[in-house]
Amino acid sequence: MSQNLSLEKFPKSEIRNLAYMLDPSTWARQCLGFRPDPWQADLLNSSSNRIILNCSRQTGKSTTVAILACHRAIFYPGSLILMISPSLRQSGELFIKFSQMLDLLPKVPERTEDQKLSTTFKTGSRVVSLPSSESTIRGFSAVSLLIEDEASWVPDDLWIATRPMLAVSGGSHILMSTPRGKRGHFYETWEKGGPEWEKIKITADQCPRISKEFLEEEFAIMGPIKFSQEYKCEFVNDEFTVFTEELLEKMNQQSEDDEVNIFDY
Repeated sequence: MSQNLSLEKFPKSEIRNLAYMLDPSTWARQCLGFRPDPWQADLLNSSSNRIILNCSRQTGKSTTVAILACHRAIFYPGSLILMISPSLRQSGELFIKFSQMLDLLPKVPERTEDQKLSTTFKTGSRVVSLPSSESTIRGFSAVSLLIEDEASWVPDDLWIATRPMLAVSGGSHILMSTPRGKRGHFYETWEKGGPEWEKIKITADQCPRISKEFLEEEFAIMGPIKFSQEYKCEFVNDEFTVFTEELLEKMNQQSEDDEVNIFDY
């Protein structure tokens, strides 16, 4: 004879923790005092294992991903969260955001190791932030959450080297960046990534904390090409690029015996 399972039999703390595990955005609101924009709440609660964030600067992508790293480390014991950035300075900045989120918790989880770019929790979870050097990351495996910050600046060889880290663990992979032209794995993933990739694009005018006046000033200073890249999240060829993608495609279509004149295009 089957019996109905009643939540009343469980301690309130266990029910609350289960709710927080299943609803990271509510956890962020109630435990971190974070007030997410709608897209940030959706990202926090996303069930996708592959996410690419094409977001303007200052829209809050790094803060949101740092919260995701905290949530994974706390609610999934034994998790390895690896954060990769193009430089040592950027690795430090991302880890600072993670540490700041952690310090906001009413009760900070006990740690057995706490260093400048890594921390290990008593539960076995570990968070490591590294610059994008292939020699520094090859020793890691069974990654639960792989975060690639400023992915458009991370070398493609490193992108290839990190992917096997998720093979056994089935871990999550997040790419986040502003565009940097029509090249590299960030651009290729955004343009050609399959349905397994959840694609999120947030332009500067979608962020309530960035004023119209500031964007008008930036446009006047930066010009349309750089502004389109930094604030409109568009993949554009650099203004000094002589051979555009379209030109190269046309040139490749020519026979080797044909004479090609770039001024024809």
